[in-house]
Formats: sequence, structure tokens, C-alpha cells
Amino acid sequence: MAKQFIMPGQIFYGEGALESASGAIASCGKKALIVTDPMMEKLGNVDAVKKMLDAAGTDSAVFSGMTGEPTDKMVEEGLLVWSRENCDFLIAVGGGSPIDTMKAIAVVAQSGGSINDFYGKEIKLKLPSMVAIPTTSGTGSEATQFTIITNTGKDIKMLLKGACLMPDIAVDDPAFTRTAPPSVTAATGLDALCHAAEAYTSKKAQPMTDTLAMSAVKRIFAWLPECYRNGDNMEARTQMSLAALEAGIAFNNASVTVIHGMSRPIGALFHVAHGVSNAMLLPTCFSYVYEAAADRFAALARAIGVAEAREDDLAVAGKFVEACKELCGFCKIPTPEQYGIDREAFLMAVPKMTQDALASGSPGNTVMELGAADIEKMYRALWK
Repeated sequence: MAKQFIMPGQIFYGEGALESASGAIASCGKKALIVTDPMMEKLGNVDAVKKMLDAAGTDSAVFSGMTGEPTDKMVEEGLLVWSRENCDFLIAVGGGSPIDTMKAIAVVAQSGGSINDFYGKEIKLKLPSMVAIPTTSGTGSEATQFTIITNTGKDIKMLLKGACLMPDIAVDDPAFTRTAPPSVTAATGLDALCHAAEAYTSKKAQPMTDTLAMSAVKRIFAWLPECYRNGDNMEARTQMSLAALEAGIAFNNASVTVIHGMSRPIGALFHVAHGVSNAMLLPTCFSYVYEAAADRFAALARAIGVAEAREDDLAVAGKFVEACKELCGFCKIPTPEQYGIDREAFLMAVPKMTQDALASGSPGNTVMELGAADIEKMYRALWK
């Protein structure tokens, strides 16, 4: 059966990637809207991009209204700046939130209306050129045809899809990730691990995604602990930047599974950062489903060196799940209780979260067939 494989139009990665990409970025248009957050301005990352544009003779305006995970309201605010400043292409500087918001602004700039109008639909538009410059190693949004935006009226994290959402240029320069603190390094790194492991064990996995997903998993286990301990280690930052890119390309083509499906409702209702909610769920979800794809989970266990080839697949698969649990513990990922979520409020929300998770479609990519009862069990297991 034929497969499709989608990637950004151009990828620049490794130290010095921004400088190498300057000509390609400048050719995108006359005036860029830089979508970012106040911290990126404070750390000088936005200035670095503006200086690159100035040197190329390209004008720019800044929307720095990203004060959390992206919402429809933030998209509306960014669109106002886009229109007022007469911009004709977009650059995102930051983590997944600015990149996802950039994509949504591009959609509404072209279509009019609200980004909420596209929930449940495939987006098919000719969008302005988009450049994604991630400053964390995790979301992979620079290499995906997805954006996640919260509909504030319905308390739903909308997973929106369309090939047109793929950035034209992805710039993965590890120098930009050096400013990420340990907690962000951990959450985004484990988000990348979920992307890679879910892509590898998805029903939609294919040979090209398998190669990238496996490579990403190996890099993350080898380098995330050092990156977490010592953020100034540029080799660790470089390896994690590449791992996040590999994982992003992998899940863009093979999709994610149950973890991401269950994570989005937690984020929408309890305002937990996406990487943290994924990591909270990772051991519980994989413990629940690994037996249905034992050969795949076993391959991951052998790849990271926690099992040998001669061991039984089912036993070996469990070792990968245990390794994931240990890595989450090393990175000090909190439980929902430790995060400060009220137990009764969480359990009361389980039915809604279950329906929202199933509606997202992601649990349906899991090899194990999952129904509402299964999702509810996993949510409740977070409190045991």
C-alpha cells in the first residue's frame, strides 16, 4: 500500500542554522509578523531574529501576546497586529505555543472568521509563508501539519489539521534552546519521547516514520538526562534538538496515540502545560496498552539497551515502559496531585475528558482497541 510522507519545505538544523537560513527567510516576503512571548523578547531571541531580518533588508513587527498555551483569543489578538502592520509572512520564535499560534493566525488571515470554525475539518487553504524557529526541544510543531488551539468557549483543546499548516521553513538551531530552564527541558523532552514512541507504536506507523521515531527515542534516552542536569552542554542541546525534529516528522506522518488524546483534555480543563500532562500520563497509558503491541515496545526496549535480543517480547516490552517511568521520575514530573489539581474536580471531569479524548481521534491510532471504559480507567489510575 502506498504511503505519503510530509515534511517542511526546507529544514536548517544544527549550530548556526539561523544564519544559514537567513536568505531563505528573507525571500518569504517584505514584512514578517514575529509571533512570540515576552520571555523570548527578554532573553534576546527575538532581537537575534530581528537583526537577521534587518541585515537582509526585511521589515518586521512583533506580536508577543503568548502568555500561556494558545487560545482562540490569542489568535484574534495576533491577527489584529498582522492586519495593522500589513505583514505578508510569519515567523514563530518560541516553543510550541507561538508556533501553533502562528499557524492559526495564518489560517484566519487567509479565511476570515474564527479559528474555531475549523474544528473537525481538514484545513485546505493557500497560506502566507511560515517560518518556525523553536526554542525548546520537544513539541516538533515546526515539522507538523497540526496546530492545537483552545476553544475558550467550550474548554476544548482543538486538534486542527491540514497539509497547509506545515511551515515552509523550519530552523532548529540548538543555540535557541540553551535558555530553556530544567523544568521546560524535561517537559518538552518527554513530549518528544511521547511523539516518537507513540509514532512507532501507532497503527499508522510506516518504514520512514519507524526510522525517525527509533532514532529519536535513542537520542532522548541518551541525552535528555544530561540536558536536564546541564543545560549549557551544547552537544546535549544539539542532540535533543535533532531528536525533537525527528520525533515531530515521525508523528506528523504516523500520528500520536492514547497519551496525546488523553493529555489535551487535562490541559484544557486544568491548565497543565502540554509536555507535563503528556509525561504525567506516559507510564500509565503505556502500561495499559503495551501488551497489544509487544513486538514494537520490545524493539524500543532493545534499542535503548534495557533488554537483549534473545528475551521474550512481552517481558522486554514491559522494560521499555519501566524505563519511561524511571526517566519521568528522574525529570521530577509531578502527579496530578503534586501539580495541585483537586482530586474530586478531576474525577468529576473524567466523563467529559474521556469523550473529548475519544473525539480527538488519537486513541483510535493505538494498536489496542480502546473504548470509553478504558480511557476512564487510565484517568482514574493517575490517582492510585
